[in-house]
Amino acid sequence: MTAYLMVRAEVPEGERDNFDHWYETEHLPDAKKAFKALSARRGWSTIDPLSHFAFYEFADLDAASTVSGSDEIKTLIAEFDRVWQGKVTRTRDVVDILQSI
Repeated sequence: MTAYLMVRAEVPEGERDNFDHWYETEHLPDAKKAFKALSARRGWSTIDPLSHFAFYEFADLDAASTVSGSDEIKTLIAEFDRVWQGKVTRTRDVVDILQSI
């Protein structure tokens, strides 16, 4: 069954448009390629409009867990930090999909 690396970013008011453009055109495509993810999806919360979520799909939990500690993710984190200079906070989690109907 598949697994996901899920990233939640808290974007400050006034930065949403810039963040949205950068994530769409640079970060999501770069991350999908670097992670060799099956798919990459992203969106904004409808409850908290400053919360952005990205979902990277992997074939299994081992693949998702490996990426979460990889040199590739460290490189992307460094680039994220360089671009956003501490303005955007984020959390990451790996989710093992147990059931799909």
